[in-house]
Amino acid sequence: MIRISSSIYTTRQMFALLRSSRTIPQQVFERSSAIVREVATSGDAALARFSLQFDGVAPDQFRVPEIQFEEAERRIEDDLCDALRAAASNIEKFHRAQLPESVEVRTSNGVLCRREWRPIDSVGLYVPGGSAPLVSTVLMLGIPARIAGCREIVLCTPARREKMVPAEILVAARMVGITSVYQAGGAQAIAAMAVGTESVPPVRKIFGPGNHYVAAAKSIVSQPPYGVAIDMLAGPSELVILADESADPAWVAADLLSQAEHGIDSPVVVVSTSHELIAEVEAEVSAQMQSLSRCSILEESMKKSHAVLVSDLSQAIELINEYAPEHLILSVKEPEHLIPDIRNAGSVFVGSLTSVVFGDYASGTNHTLPTSGAAASMGGLTVESFMKPISFQAIDREGVSHLASVVKVLARAEGLDAHVNAIRVREGSV
Repeated sequence: MIRISSSIYTTRQMFALLRSSRTIPQQVFERSSAIVREVATSGDAALARFSLQFDGVAPDQFRVPEIQFEEAERRIEDDLCDALRAAASNIEKFHRAQLPESVEVRTSNGVLCRREWRPIDSVGLYVPGGSAPLVSTVLMLGIPARIAGCREIVLCTPARREKMVPAEILVAARMVGITSVYQAGGAQAIAAMAVGTESVPPVRKIFGPGNHYVAAAKSIVSQPPYGVAIDMLAGPSELVILADESADPAWVAADLLSQAEHGIDSPVVVVSTSHELIAEVEAEVSAQMQSLSRCSILEESMKKSHAVLVSDLSQAIELINEYAPEHLILSVKEPEHLIPDIRNAGSVFVGSLTSVVFGDYASGTNHTLPTSGAAASMGGLTVESFMKPISFQAIDREGVSHLASVVKVLARAEGLDAHVNAIRVREGSV
């Protein structure tokens, strides 16, 4: 069920083997590029055509009307509302603590430098819903956007067969203060938020996870001629579990399946020092899978998944840092001892009790995380992701006197005499 990679491979060879399962196929980029171009050219008409083709429904209107929000609130179950509020409370607490503070430094006499943070004016949030309506993603994107103070928050998510956005998505959106919700999914939704259509307004930055097509579309619109900022290439979900002989194989298997069910292109990996544990995990995966509703998806995603046998924990950590997984579970005897050695991972779940599922929904950390190795150079979504810093400086007469000679020497070294002149005209008034 899970392919086994022997420890006779070098770490780099194992990394290359694992990497092959997370590469976005070239044909996906080509198809996504064509979709983006058509939406940029034909607007709502292209959006409707692709919605019918990929989601099986062409909405009567793309913006969700107020009456649908009201109907959703009447239809939603009380226990789901309570769960949403509890999760939102934890996410709010963790993200509000991230609000950055201004910095003010007097770098020299008469020279005052400051850095202040400002929200991005307009942001677009993508919430997947093709195979499952990810209501949790509404919270993970909407709460930090609101805390940051973004003026315009646009949310796109696919409509269902009944030409409506799922009620839980709308209730969660209203709960976090989002009212501009549009029925559009996939690469076409990313294109709509990037270029704007008759219905969907263009935004400054696009956020949110998705499948290969969504990830490819985000990559495409972030480049010329579109040039829209994106949070990251948060593509298909990934999970690595580092497990030693103390791990419970049933728990390991359950966690692997929890992430693999996101889609057929969601690779999961167990790395272990114990061949016996790997065999038990494989047996548990096969047994548990049969009782799960998304069994057909799990069977496909497991074809891209691996069990890696390593000689010791040091080799395991080396492999993990090279792979830079989106999610990492440390299911070992003393997980805290390994924390200082983890350099590259999107989010780390410390100890066997700490399932990724807690982070997916309600622990408080954000579940929008870098995939495909991007965790080697960036982290997951934060409040700062919805903001940008602006630097300010104020220089008085004393500062001009102090810096003038320094700046003139440097400007002359670069052959920029207009720079020198900008200082010289001020020196006479000092």
